[in-house]
Amino acid sequence: MFSLVIDWNPSPEIFTIPGIGWPVRWYGLLWALALLASQYVMKIIFLREGKTLQQLDKLTMYIILGTIIGARLGHCLFYGPHFDVYDEQGNLLEEGYLSHPLNILKVYEGGLASHGGALGILISAWLFSKKEKMSYLWLMDRLVVVVPLAGMFIRFGNLMNSEIIGTPSDAPWAFRFIQVDNIPRHPSQLYEALFCLVLFGIMYWLWHKKIFISVHGTLFGLLCMLLFTERFLVEFIKENQVEFENSMTLNMGQWLSIPLVVFGMGMMVRYFFQSRPAA
Repeated sequence: MFSLVIDWNPSPEIFTIPGIGWPVRWYGLLWALALLASQYVMKIIFLREGKTLQQLDKLTMYIILGTIIGARLGHCLFYGPHFDVYDEQGNLLEEGYLSHPLNILKVYEGGLASHGGALGILISAWLFSKKEKMSYLWLMDRLVVVVPLAGMFIRFGNLMNSEIIGTPSDAPWAFRFIQVDNIPRHPSQLYEALFCLVLFGIMYWLWHKKIFISVHGTLFGLLCMLLFTERFLVEFIKENQVEFENSMTLNMGQWLSIPLVVFGMGMMVRYFFQSRPAA
């Protein structure tokens, strides 16, 4: 059978800063591009909606802090390990985050959870809306336009890190993640990145055409329903992130996605009830 299997083995580091020795990594660069691209689109939205650039700058700081803090805490609390892990001989295998709370601050060692990042965005946007006396649901309907755009960049960052890999596959487009093993696998990061790109196009078009915005929170609900349905489904072709998930029928990412899908469906039902003309 003809195969287009791709041997994937990029270095996570682009270059090292001379004289300092700090590596510049693809993941960090793509995170920065996610923020810049999101800021650019939100500028278009805010100006068209009569908001100020000062408000956007404040919102950006809230969202950056909320995303990073939420994603890090989400990883530590959802995936652990919560307490120290020892082998049968009593040797320490891995330090738990609750046993060593300062390890939570070691973001540079990796470990960010998208569901935690989503929760961080929800909380930071709520705090911003309260401070600026702005409708929370109105704000979320605009923020969700750029959420999949940022998600696309971040998933490409995961691809460059050869992490969050897919299950073994005989598909002709499978990737061999050389830094992990030589088994052809689903490029699950690429699937999610492309889905996010399409979803961004849909969300921007709906906002631009003023579809679903008559009832605040509807675009927010639609994004939750579509994005986390995709996340739930793609988890079936992704390797589990941590060992304890191997004994679960549904993994942690799927369990965390279910409430967001249900919430999104509820918001869509709410729209169709509230937007119907009175009899």
